[in-house]
Amino acid sequence: MTLAQKLQRAWYQGHPALALLGPLEALYRMVVTRKRQRFLQGMTASYRAPVPVVVVGNITVGGTGKTPLILWLVEHCRARGLRVGVVSRGYGAQPPAHPWRVTCDQDARTAGDEPLLIVQRTGVALMIDPDRARAVQALLQAEPIDLVLCDDGLQHYGLGRDLELVLIDAARGLGNGRCLPAGPLREPASRLESVDAVLYNGGTTQADAFGFSLQPSGLVEIVSGRVMPVNHLASLQAVHAVAGIGNPERFFATLEALNWRPIPHPFADHAVYTPEQLSFAPELPLVMTEKDAVKCRAFARPGWYYLEVQARPCDAFIAWFDEQLARLIPVHT
Repeated sequence: MTLAQKLQRAWYQGHPALALLGPLEALYRMVVTRKRQRFLQGMTASYRAPVPVVVVGNITVGGTGKTPLILWLVEHCRARGLRVGVVSRGYGAQPPAHPWRVTCDQDARTAGDEPLLIVQRTGVALMIDPDRARAVQALLQAEPIDLVLCDDGLQHYGLGRDLELVLIDAARGLGNGRCLPAGPLREPASRLESVDAVLYNGGTTQADAFGFSLQPSGLVEIVSGRVMPVNHLASLQAVHAVAGIGNPERFFATLEALNWRPIPHPFADHAVYTPEQLSFAPELPLVMTEKDAVKCRAFARPGWYYLEVQARPCDAFIAWFDEQLARLIPVHT
């Protein structure tokens, strides 16, 4: 278990040593609070795009199902006749220059695993740049766009936004409710009061939040690209389960819910793999996340699969989001 994984376990399960991090947490809170206050007071230079910008972000460290929801948002907006673009920081990407247009034929080292996944699944126009405002400007110069989705960036105040959607893992919630490094929060929990919508992955719709779920939709053989039903592997089949995501345990639980017997192999979020790292004994089918698969296609072997999942927002969120689209882009209503 890595240090990061041990720290996350402490945030959600408790550990007395976290008390020692109180002074650093206080300093972190002061910095992020001041940063937001400067933005609200107009003291931060912030680019306002000529088209609506929707930020899909986290208030916690770790995976919350953000990428599957962005995939759903792309297709939902397209179905309503909107031309959609996406911008992302491109965590871990090493492109020749910034901003960088991600295309399907690039590799994850150049494009970043999540941006490459989004483009390969949807073909959407996507720019990566740590400066997300610059990414939006480049995107609008390259393509006619009606709406921009910002992958993460809730705390990136250099980019103005029209909607803020925050995702939370329902099983883990806000952990111990403390800010970094003593807890998983990127900003104090009070920040949730100012966002436009809170969505709980695996939760139910409540008065102040929407529920959504991630549903397995297919088992894809990495070598051939063949999409098979999720029952392609027999019930109680033992599998090597690989997950280099923010919350690997959620993926392993999903495989168990499919009635397989996963042997878990958690890796750090955005891990870069070698064939040797994924050579496990005994020889069994290997199932990984789609985010991991985009980094393994060059050396994948027969019997390696990724589990394709689809976000399923609740009906109440769909109705609410359609109302926001009508408000922000009335010409398309």
